[in-house]
Amino acid sequence: MARVKALSLIKFPSRLWAVLCGLWCALSVCAQGGPTDETWLVGIGRLRQQDTYLSPLHYRGPQLTFVRETFHPTRRCQQRIVFQSYLQGAFSYTENKPGTANEWGGRLGYNAGWHYQWTPLSGLRLMAGALVGTRLGIVYNDQGGNNPAQGRAAIDVSASVLASYHFRLGRKTLGVRYQALLPLAGCMFSPQYGQSYYELSEGNRDHNIVFTQPFNAPSLWQLLSIDIPFRRYTLRTGYLSDIRQSHVNGIKSHDISRSFMLGFVKRFSIVSPKLD
Repeated sequence: MARVKALSLIKFPSRLWAVLCGLWCALSVCAQGGPTDETWLVGIGRLRQQDTYLSPLHYRGPQLTFVRETFHPTRRCQQRIVFQSYLQGAFSYTENKPGTANEWGGRLGYNAGWHYQWTPLSGLRLMAGALVGTRLGIVYNDQGGNNPAQGRAAIDVSASVLASYHFRLGRKTLGVRYQALLPLAGCMFSPQYGQSYYELSEGNRDHNIVFTQPFNAPSLWQLLSIDIPFRRYTLRTGYLSDIRQSHVNGIKSHDISRSFMLGFVKRFSIVSPKLD
């Protein structure tokens, strides 16, 4: 019986993964080409979070964030299609308002997908597309009792819009860029309220894989940045807003962070070897 329940739990996400993989393969016919921009950013900011599985209280504190992004046009689609991959990790330490408990958190997410781009005006570039994302994480509450930790796991498809504008300031050409990601559909892991991880390990599962959409998991990721070019690299500074929320299986959860980001952009080209 436990095996049948486990199979029913993975039935929906396996179908979703099949659709996502099919979409990935269809778009992958546009092979990589042209220069690749690789960005590394580190940020410090504040996190406000709540997870009613661990505690009904809100927790606030500092968060350290890092980002690695790759961005390049494609060769076989006449460079109208642009591929983007995005890796983001975060570590946080928060405290409730009375000062009676602390939470430690770690999160890692990866998004990848394609945008269609056009240039309506000189210096202005607009893009729209979709990204497939995965997220893993854990939150530990030092006063959590029998359930001191909460695991995070999710996959989703997000709509993405991006706008960039380059302009001259003195002898330098600066760039301003804004991107927003809105998760539209996916699935996430969540225990039922009051269900322990020991029960899960014993095979007592109860709708722990949940379909997500903007009504039960309203989330929004935004990054506004400015590029300042130098000889060998480009300095990038920006503001990152990351809002992740969900209300499933009787558990309310939200992670709202805002961070100041600083890093650099490096451009390089990958040359395919010629076969005799």
